[in-house]
Amino acid sequence: MENRKPFQLKNTLIVYNALQVYASVWLFWEACEGAWLSTYSWRCQPVDPSTSPEAMRVARGVWIYFILKITELLDTVFFVLRKKQNQISFLHLYHHTVMPMISWGCTKYYPGGHGTFIGFINTFVHIIMYAYYLLSALGPQLQKYLWWKKYITRMQMAQFCMAFLHNTQLLFYDCGFPRWTAFLTLPNAIFFYYLFNDFYQQAYKEKQARLKAASDAAAALAKNGAAKANGKTRLKAE
Repeated sequence: MENRKPFQLKNTLIVYNALQVYASVWLFWEACEGAWLSTYSWRCQPVDPSTSPEAMRVARGVWIYFILKITELLDTVFFVLRKKQNQISFLHLYHHTVMPMISWGCTKYYPGGHGTFIGFINTFVHIIMYAYYLLSALGPQLQKYLWWKKYITRMQMAQFCMAFLHNTQLLFYDCGFPRWTAFLTLPNAIFFYYLFNDFYQQAYKEKQARLKAASDAAAALAKNGAAKANGKTRLKAE
């Protein structure tokens, strides 16, 4: 794309984001009804290796979650085609590299149980996130309604806190789910939180500080200008 003009891809992005929202809504409902709000324990849940309808339903959901992680690699493709190079950060690359790998491992070896919790809450976050992208792709006329972007980042940070606390339980309770997985998921949750928090600070906190400083400087300049004008008026009157 170096010597090409950026593509707009408006209709493509609308369809893509709409499909992501639809798939995430369906998968979140499946996770609620088939596992986490029905039969699963919030404390510790083993993998059901049987071919029962309940176990196969969860395994199907894990597989579809993995497929969604693969389709989300298109996010990077669209950034490249639109020449949004600033969006392809280390956070973006790390996230879209690690999540498909973890999802593949869960699908192949542990398609269910305790480890699906992060997918459960992550799917909910993606409903909100891709809904935002969908509304943003519809055109600039909706930008004034998209003030809640920073809260998506907060939700992403919250999900890693929840994942950390949930996986910590494996250190204290034994239900048959591999305890060693906590020594992979816990550091990763901390690292993800650090990356998203760093992004949040740079994207929102520092930007707000710069805007406030510029506003204060403009107000001070206007105040000084008014003071000088008043001084000149007094001299003429005298």
